[in-house]
Amino acid sequence: MPDTSSPPAPSRSASTPSERLALRMLLALTSGFALSNAFRTVAAILATPLQAQYALSPQELGLFAGAFHFAFGAMQIFMGIGIDLYGVRRTILTAFPLAIAGAVLSALAPSFGWLMLAQVLIGVGCAPAFLVCTVFIARHFAPQRFASVSGTAMAVGTLGMLFTGTPLAWLVEQWSWRAGFAVLALLAVCAWLWMWRGVHEPVGAPAQGAAARESVGQAIRRFGTLFTLAHTWGIVALGAVTYAALIALRGLWLGPLLVARHDWSLVAGGNVALALSLVALAGPILFGRLDPGPARRRRWLVACTLAMAALFVGLALGLSPWLDVALMLAVGLLSGFIVLQYADVRTAYPADLTGRAMAVFTMAMFLGVAAMQWFTGLVASLAAGRVADVFVPVMLAIAALLALAAAAFAWLPKPPAQP
Repeated sequence: MPDTSSPPAPSRSASTPSERLALRMLLALTSGFALSNAFRTVAAILATPLQAQYALSPQELGLFAGAFHFAFGAMQIFMGIGIDLYGVRRTILTAFPLAIAGAVLSALAPSFGWLMLAQVLIGVGCAPAFLVCTVFIARHFAPQRFASVSGTAMAVGTLGMLFTGTPLAWLVEQWSWRAGFAVLALLAVCAWLWMWRGVHEPVGAPAQGAAARESVGQAIRRFGTLFTLAHTWGIVALGAVTYAALIALRGLWLGPLLVARHDWSLVAGGNVALALSLVALAGPILFGRLDPGPARRRRWLVACTLAMAALFVGLALGLSPWLDVALMLAVGLLSGFIVLQYADVRTAYPADLTGRAMAVFTMAMFLGVAAMQWFTGLVASLAAGRVADVFVPVMLAIAALLALAAAAFAWLPKPPAQP
């Protein structure tokens, strides 16, 4: 059944009781997003022990890291439809138990095949985790506050990455990689209970009344119309690469690079991952506050994407361990500009398509992550034995994809102005 509650009235400040209630519900929703961030970045710390236990090639490691993101991205269309037809609360509470089941299966997995299946379950369960946050913000807060509130939500959700830094590295060294998944399963149960108790989407949410009368078939057809709009393709091209670049570094290559290139310990690599996650907390808040508005936002997106490409070129050079660490931290801070991409999507489509437009963008982001994990794993496999440092072609490949995405976003058609 469609949700039958009514949202707090949009407001410019958090001074009204209705908006304070909305902020409390948003905080509960971000707990699911935080767990999603933890699950998607475990490979950076688990790569070395998993390679040792299952004798994985770099390409197989890329498949492991990408399985979550492929399942996550592939489900975005269905999650967007679910949110538009049945509401935020029902969608997240129905899907998230699959993430719990996947974490338990990961902890018990008897083989690499079972572990891959578990990652797919986790990806499906986490699929609506950030989408529900962005749609909730779009429906319950004034449009002028979308970038700043989204930036704060992204920062809070990034707390999940803190677990997959030093704490996870310590767990792995003290017990095993299975203990990490067991703890994540317990935390996911706590997040689900918080969302179940704390999120009660009110009656009459904007842009939901018409959608609630649609059939699933009609909703899918309306989803398809988004891809007939010329400006969708520039948004998709950029969305498929920017977040993917961050997660390829933080979620897969950071640990192996520091261990193999600079002979650091797993815990030392975990410390850098923790520091990067802390820096990444500030990025969305910073860019949410600096949002230049619709007139200049797209120029900022191109410039920030090219700047990130330059940082990956620096990582390819491998001049010194501490310079590599500094460049990684710079990537973490700069990645906050991704919140401006969400703001760009918010203004590029009519209000009644907000859920589906956000779902298309999020789908592009996470299918892009899966593709980049696989592609960079393939690059590393092909480079092994041919170059002394396989991380050079990996980092250059990421930089090239960022530059191409920036060019596509700049040259493809722009969205028409929305009232």
